[in-house]
Amino acid sequence: MPVGLAAQNIVKNRMKAVEITSFGAPDVLKLGARPAPVPGKGELLIRVSASGVNRPDALQRAGNYPVPPGASDIPGLEVAGVVVEGDAAAMAEAGFRTGDRVCALVAGGGYAELCVAPVGQCLPVPPGLSDIEAASLPETFFTVWSNVFERAQLKAGETLLIQGGSSGIGVTAIQMATALGATVFVTAGSDEKCAACVTLGAAHAINYKTADFVEEVKKLTGGKGVDVVLDMVAGSYLAREIECLAEDGRLAIIAVQGGVKAEINAGLVLRKRLTITGSTLRPRSLGFKTSIARALKEKVWPLVGSGAIKPVIHSTFAAADAAKAHVLMESNQHIGKIVLTW
Repeated sequence: MPVGLAAQNIVKNRMKAVEITSFGAPDVLKLGARPAPVPGKGELLIRVSASGVNRPDALQRAGNYPVPPGASDIPGLEVAGVVVEGDAAAMAEAGFRTGDRVCALVAGGGYAELCVAPVGQCLPVPPGLSDIEAASLPETFFTVWSNVFERAQLKAGETLLIQGGSSGIGVTAIQMATALGATVFVTAGSDEKCAACVTLGAAHAINYKTADFVEEVKKLTGGKGVDVVLDMVAGSYLAREIECLAEDGRLAIIAVQGGVKAEINAGLVLRKRLTITGSTLRPRSLGFKTSIARALKEKVWPLVGSGAIKPVIHSTFAAADAAKAHVLMESNQHIGKIVLTW
């Protein structure tokens, strides 16, 4: 059946979607039915093949991550599939046509058979990638590019410490930073995870359960410290990260899994001329996200297409089993990304 006709049959009916029936544990995620979304100005409609699972989805499910104004309450921040229809002018300007395979960053609505996405936040599926692999890219790639390369200004020849190197963010940051000429150190919670990080390109992996990452970083850098730290922990980690930063070092905070409060040595910040920054991606403007998409398409997508950067998929689950995907996510036993399939 042609794409257009198949899509029309879906649109005429209610689409399947994973709903948060109430805030709580993973079992509150249930497969339900919703009216199919309709693309507006500057948007396109994607028939979703795969939906990436990310930690913000679990936070939203638990009631700890409010949906931005105007966004769908359906969880899911990244999808891959086929373009069904959309704003013809915006699609033409971006070079998209009906039937094209795309992946997209969205502010919500990703756990569904159909998803509306701003054209500016869509990217072509890199050559050779499946929809499952493509669905694992947007959230982590947008986040890493924005925080590591734009805010923290990591450059070729510098050193980067990634906290949680085996996470979805971590495996992306390792490969992206290495491919662009940086030396990468990571922390991870087991020898198996450390080995996986080294396989992906990390120069050294530190098991934070058996070693002090501050002392290890100092040894690895001859006492200088690293130029950039990508932090998903915050809390008590901040003081230790400041210790292992080099002069003019930059600390980028993207999550607060270790807590929102920290006591730091402000004197070290002054003496080392450090920059401490942080950001969240979901509520940022369309223009901001579009600029990241353009940078990724120009500077990173060729590396994905060539195989220099590869998606790391730990597990896939049928959309109806989204609760199981969230259990795995919160167990912290995975290496790489978790993806739902439709």
